[in-house]
Amino acid sequence: MAIVKPFKGLRPPRDIAKDLACLPYDVMNSEEALLMAKGNERSLLHITKSEIDLPEGTDSHSDEVYNKSLENFKKWQENGWLVQDNEPHFYIYAQTMDGRTQYGIVGCASVDDYLNGKIKKHELTRPDKEQDRMIHVRINNANIEPVFFTYPAVKEIDSIVSKIVKKEKPEYDFISEDGFGHHFWVIKNKKFNALIEKTFFRKGSLYLCRRWPSSYGSCCLGWQRET
Repeated sequence: MAIVKPFKGLRPPRDIAKDLACLPYDVMNSEEALLMAKGNERSLLHITKSEIDLPEGTDSHSDEVYNKSLENFKKWQENGWLVQDNEPHFYIYAQTMDGRTQYGIVGCASVDDYLNGKIKKHELTRPDKEQDRMIHVRINNANIEPVFFTYPAVKEIDSIVSKIVKKEKPEYDFISEDGFGHHFWVIKNKKFNALIEKTFFRKGSLYLCRRWPSSYGSCCLGWQRET
């Protein structure tokens, strides 16, 4: 039984969402990140790869980098580039690649489920990568980038996603520089949010992944420890 919960998302206003969008922190080095963020003061790389705002050669695992990330994270909120929702929600995030669109649920997963095996691992991760992102999360008191999971397809969740994407206009809808489409809906219906949470709890395990298999549903999740 997996614990998956809605949360109060901290996200950009609709008109600047494309400016914040960026590749994951671990698919590029500091030089590539600096080049990608050049001329874009709103890029989230200033938070996820904050060494780009420090002198060249700065150790990406130094205190200066983590502190700069926090400084930038606060700045993004003060400038209104990241605004927190008033109510907890699940969200729908879809990507269009090569003419094919795949949909996922965005929510919070429990750290305890990862530790007790309810979240299945496809590989062991490198300790230095784990330590880096743990510090990043603790410094910012936020999970800036998601983790992708899959789960066996569930009709109840599929039905909710289908109803929303067919009837509601997406909150974000843009094509990034790499040609991929990004589409995002806020699930505002409280009954839908409650049903999604209960369905995940009934259906069991989640599976860490890197791709979104077509025979599975998918989650795009942050971490939350149960208290």
